[in-house]
Amino acid sequence: MQDTIAKIRQFRDERDWKRFHDPKNLAASIAIEAGELLELFQWMSSEEATRFAAENQERVSEEIADVAIYLIELADITGIDLTQAIEAKLEKNAKKYPVEKSRGVWTKYTDLK
Repeated sequence: MQDTIAKIRQFRDERDWKRFHDPKNLAASIAIEAGELLELFQWMSSEEATRFAAENQERVSEEIADVAIYLIELADITGIDLTQAIEAKLEKNAKKYPVEKSRGVWTKYTDLK
């Protein structure tokens, strides 16, 4: 991950874009790029979306990468260790969604019985 972060920083800094990359703008960029990813699948059924993703891996990959780049940079500039944050959130979610109550259901944790 550190090599990837260094490459993102280098790309940004070579273009003098750091001044534009504050938390608000990066969060907005994540949402915008996620919207572009979603647009690829707009109006498709689940089956069509699965087939499209398999047949258009490069396009899907590029949109996923755009989201990830901005997310990694946002974590970097806010001093958040992304790997540690993910692990902590998975641990928290494991408590909110115990296997015995949540296996095979989409129910929000507040409504699990």
